[in-house]
Amino acid sequence: MPCTGVLPVVDVLAAIGMLHDDRKPPLDPWFNSHAVGLPELMLSELREWFYVLRDGSTITPRTRPRTSMTARVYVAAVIPALRVWTEHGYQSLREVTRDDVLAVLPTERNRHANALSALRSLFRLLKARRITFINPVTRMRTAPGAPVQLVPMDLDQVRAALTSTNPARAAITALIAFHAPRVSQLRALRLTDLRDGRLFLPQHTIVLAQPVRVRLAAWLDERARRWPETSNPYLFIHHHNAVRTRPVSAGWISNTIGISAQLIRQDRILDEALVTNGDVRRICDMFGLTVSSAIRYTYTADPPDTDHVSSGTHTHG
Repeated sequence: MPCTGVLPVVDVLAAIGMLHDDRKPPLDPWFNSHAVGLPELMLSELREWFYVLRDGSTITPRTRPRTSMTARVYVAAVIPALRVWTEHGYQSLREVTRDDVLAVLPTERNRHANALSALRSLFRLLKARRITFINPVTRMRTAPGAPVQLVPMDLDQVRAALTSTNPARAAITALIAFHAPRVSQLRALRLTDLRDGRLFLPQHTIVLAQPVRVRLAAWLDERARRWPETSNPYLFIHHHNAVRTRPVSAGWISNTIGISAQLIRQDRILDEALVTNGDVRRICDMFGLTVSSAIRYTYTADPPDTDHVSSGTHTHG
C-alpha cells in the first residue's frame, strides 16, 4: 500500500487509541552512526541524555521532548568533545573535569556557545540522575563577544515569491515579509486563527497588511477549490496532508517559497531595527523576541563606534 494511503489510517488509529506504533524513531539510526566508536560506558551515559532529548522526561529534571533538529544539533555539538576525551583514554563522563571542558571548547564564538549549551544540558541531566558525581560546567559562561552584524538580503527573490502565481507561495512569503512569524507559528496556524483581518498568534495578535490579506484570500480560494472536503484544520496544506489532520513540515514552507523562511524573517526584523534606529522594545513587541535576541538586530542598526546609520531605508516590495 502506498505511503499516502497508510498515513491517514495511522492518524485515525492513533486518534481512537488503537495504534501500536512499533516503528523505530528516525533519530536512532542517526544517533548510532554519530556515536560509533565511543567507549561503552560513555556511550550509555550519552544515550541516557539522548533519550531525554528525544522523548522528554517526567522525572527530575522534567523536560519536554526537543524537536528532531534540536536533538541533532545538541548531540552533534558534544560528540567532538567526547571523541577528544576518548582519545585521552577516558571511559566515562565521570572522569571529565572543568579543565577538560575548557580544553575542548571551540574558540569561535557561536560554536563555543553551542557546545557549552549542549554540554551544560548533558552534565546537568547526568548529575541529576546521579550518573556523574560532579557537573564540570557549573557556573561556566559563554565567552563574551560582540554580536555578529546581520546583512540585509537581496530582495529580488522575495519580490518574485510575492508576485508568484502559486497562491501558497505568495501568501506564505507575504506573511513572513510583512509580519515575520516564525516557521513553527506558520506551521501551527489554523483556519480559525485568521479572522477579521487579523492573525491571532498564541502570544500576540497581528493586524494584517493589505497586501497580505489579498494573498491570503487568494490562497483560501485555492485551498477551497482544490480540497473542498478536507478535514485538515490548518491554514496551509498540500496534496499529501490534505487527507490527514497534521500540519505541513518546516521544509515544505521553505521549499514552497524557494528561499529560506528564516532569512526572510531575519531581514524583516532587521528592516524594522534600521527604520526605528534600534528600538529594542518595539522589536520585542512586534516580533515576540527576547531582549537578547533583539540586540542582534539593534547592534546592526547602531553598532559601537558608528557615527550614524545610513538614512536610506531598506524596504520590502
